[in-house]
Amino acid sequence: MSKLRIDVDLDKIRYNTRFLVDHLRPRGITVTGVTKAVCGHPEIANAMLEGGATGLADARISNIMRMHDAGISCSISLIRTPMLSQVAQVLDNCDVSFNTEMDIIASLAIEALGKNITHNIILMVEMGDMRDGILPEHLESTVSQILRMEGISLKWIGANFACLGHVAPSAGAMELLSSLAADTELASGPALETVSGGGSASLPWALGKGATGKINNLRLGEAILLGTDPVSGYAIDGLYTDVFTLWAEVIETKTKSNPNPLQMIYPIPSMQCVTLDSPSNTRSILAIGLQDTDAAGLIFPAGVTFVGATSDHIVVENTDCLLRPGGEVKLKLNYSALSRGMAAPDVAKVFHGDGALVDCTAANTDRRYSKRK
Repeated sequence: MSKLRIDVDLDKIRYNTRFLVDHLRPRGITVTGVTKAVCGHPEIANAMLEGGATGLADARISNIMRMHDAGISCSISLIRTPMLSQVAQVLDNCDVSFNTEMDIIASLAIEALGKNITHNIILMVEMGDMRDGILPEHLESTVSQILRMEGISLKWIGANFACLGHVAPSAGAMELLSSLAADTELASGPALETVSGGGSASLPWALGKGATGKINNLRLGEAILLGTDPVSGYAIDGLYTDVFTLWAEVIETKTKSNPNPLQMIYPIPSMQCVTLDSPSNTRSILAIGLQDTDAAGLIFPAGVTFVGATSDHIVVENTDCLLRPGGEVKLKLNYSALSRGMAAPDVAKVFHGDGALVDCTAANTDRRYSKRK
């Protein structure tokens, strides 16, 4: 078997989920586990549920179908606005879908009527991230249109933060979202089941001392999977940051001299590299490349320095250790590297865990996270 693999510690996923669930419960906030970075792997989804997540969410129908096919029966939400071309699949596979476009909502309603079902939707509100969402000033009119439609039911409103703009939500933004939820309830009649206050970037607010208002749910992916804050990139106290380990095999090690470095007239952005001062170094090649992961999102062990990456190779320099062909290099991953690695067909996924929840503060010796400079 190829040595190119990602080891997954399911016990630490359970622990991270349980830690967050237990700390958010007193604040009146539930946790939805987000599985999009791990392509809906059922083992990971189940670990989130065993840790106390009340439901799951993913951005792709194929991932949701994968979880259903594995026997996962909890509520699973589609957290990306549905494609018109997939409306029927959304209704067949998703309990809830996140929506921002009236044309798509109308199509969901028509298709749901044809199937004699009612589909639940959540309206996403634009709160400054500038990615997806209904403008706050248009929320009342949008809700009014939805209430006149048969086949759909408005259950939630929510917002995204730090997805595109990488700015954590302020207390004022969360207060505004809570106020918009209250206004929506006045317009729609019954109380909203869920007001979702964003994802892992909202944890500093959610675990703070301010009032949470009507916000009663967070959608957590990165915090559970990596134990890190999406905005700063640093470890969240109390969580494991070593849930995933990428192992890459060494296929060449040589000392190479380059007194006349190649000058690229038209640098190609996808060919990631750094400039090193020494003219002669021991370089190794790892059998992994940009087709397998995001090289810029890898954290290398001490004594191994990233040089560059192409589609099928990562080049490193060794200062404190000799990497021999056939040996392995242990790598940590950020969210981008993890997402691409889990989706890569040539990267094996190996799951570990016996169901024990361990105390992170006592047992974890590798909790600090730092960005590669």
